[in-house]
Amino acid sequence: MKTPQWFTSALAAPAEEVVTEVDGCAVACRCWGPPGAAGIVLVHGGAAHAHWWDHIAPMLGAQYRIAAVDLSGHGDSGRRPAYSLEQWSAEVVAVGDAAGIAANPVVIGHSMGGFVALATAGRYPERIGGVAVLDSPVRERTPEELAARSHAAFGPLRAYPSREEALSHFRTIPAQEDYLPYVLEHVAETSLRASDRGWTWKFDPQIFGRDRPGHELLRSVTARVAIFRGERGLVTPQIGAQMYELLGRVAPVIEIPLAGHHLMLDQPLPLITGLRTLLADWQHSAPRRRQD
Repeated sequence: MKTPQWFTSALAAPAEEVVTEVDGCAVACRCWGPPGAAGIVLVHGGAAHAHWWDHIAPMLGAQYRIAAVDLSGHGDSGRRPAYSLEQWSAEVVAVGDAAGIAANPVVIGHSMGGFVALATAGRYPERIGGVAVLDSPVRERTPEELAARSHAAFGPLRAYPSREEALSHFRTIPAQEDYLPYVLEHVAETSLRASDRGWTWKFDPQIFGRDRPGHELLRSVTARVAIFRGERGLVTPQIGAQMYELLGRVAPVIEIPLAGHHLMLDQPLPLITGLRTLLADWQHSAPRRRQD
């Protein structure tokens, strides 16, 4: 498949690398757009990293200051003895400040990153302008957690003798039938780091040793929320309906047609369109109150 011009242009958009310290750990992020503008913080899923958003962030609008975070234990950020949603939510707020985003950014999180986004809104309601969660099934464990618990993936990091061999082993959890190959290739290539043992993945396997969020996470959120689900993803219509109820029946549930769990890998343009529409609406509308 030929790489389209929009994707090439998105990757060519200038991005700044920013590192800040949060509770003794270096937390990295990639930033686009003018400092001081209204902004967005993008939060990746479990074992992923900021580069999953490289083709998404520049397409959300030049008027925004956008930061894609590497949560601790992921990407180019440091590691901790233990990880929690509370700690990661503190990192999201700190990254918004370090990136030069105007007050109250919108936080957009995918899969586990959706849990982090919701936890951030619950802990820092005065600091968050809204939350969009992308195929984050609060009722169930994430596929990454299930794979780690069953030892099907995310065990001790293996070192590969060559970059090419490592790339041949790249897989997403869960697997999907359809990906855009040029997107998957970029994500795989940015998932590796060189070490004295060879080429390894950038995540810490210990990130999955934490408690699973429950329904109380949704009940704690007072900020405006939007739920995005892939038509073929993990948030089924039934789970989406339950999340809608738990969020006080004010959060829209938006389906991306034909998308699997990894929406940015198979249906990025419909996802971008949905997010841009949501952001435009939120700029010109008042939030509805929860109906608890």
